[in-house]
Amino acid sequence: MKFLKEIGADFVFKTERRPARPTPVRPEPVSAVHPLPALAAPLAPPSKDIASVHEEILRCQKCPLAGDRTRAVPGEGNLATELMFVGEGPGQDEDAQGRPFVGRAGQLLTKIIAAMTYDRQNVFITNIIKCRPPNNRVPHRDEVEACAPYLLEQIKNIRPKVIVTLGKSATDFFLPDTTGGMTSIRGQFYAWHGLQVMPTFHPSYLIRNEGNVGIKKMVWDDMQKVMALLGKK
Repeated sequence: MKFLKEIGADFVFKTERRPARPTPVRPEPVSAVHPLPALAAPLAPPSKDIASVHEEILRCQKCPLAGDRTRAVPGEGNLATELMFVGEGPGQDEDAQGRPFVGRAGQLLTKIIAAMTYDRQNVFITNIIKCRPPNNRVPHRDEVEACAPYLLEQIKNIRPKVIVTLGKSATDFFLPDTTGGMTSIRGQFYAWHGLQVMPTFHPSYLIRNEGNVGIKKMVWDDMQKVMALLGKK
């Protein structure tokens, strides 16, 4: 309840009835979408089904991260969803369970998804890399490049309308030519191969800055724009 109040989602979820929904935000005009020329071409059809992709991820030995993992973490959720969340990589809890965003940051992401009037199982959640880096460090370029075909095949199969990138590493994967930090990049849509990308802060950043209500409100503002674009009123 404290989190919802701080971000401006003034409602409480109850099992006996549908919660009140936040005040809708008007979709941004097309001029507010920032297309990047190199990313203008539409996505090609998938070369394999997503079940095969996930089987390959679980067996993958393409980079040294495979040698230290407990479990690879392909991702999970609705394969016909309009909304995908992409983070940086698995942490300790995710490595142990083989599921994305199940630790403290994942619990916060689940709250954000619920505040958007989605159920977690009705979106798709994954990361740019599928194995945990040592000590949760930032993924190296060769590790990202090794995992990139898996993420691209997931996106080609699911074809969401919106991809929310969580944090700088995920944002840089989709928008390599953007400059500046997350504060300047977030909050606006970018055209990516016919899809819309909305960068926002990673939930772990919110946790590290728990007392900063302004950051929470920025994330909620970003999510309201996503809701508006997807017709969630």
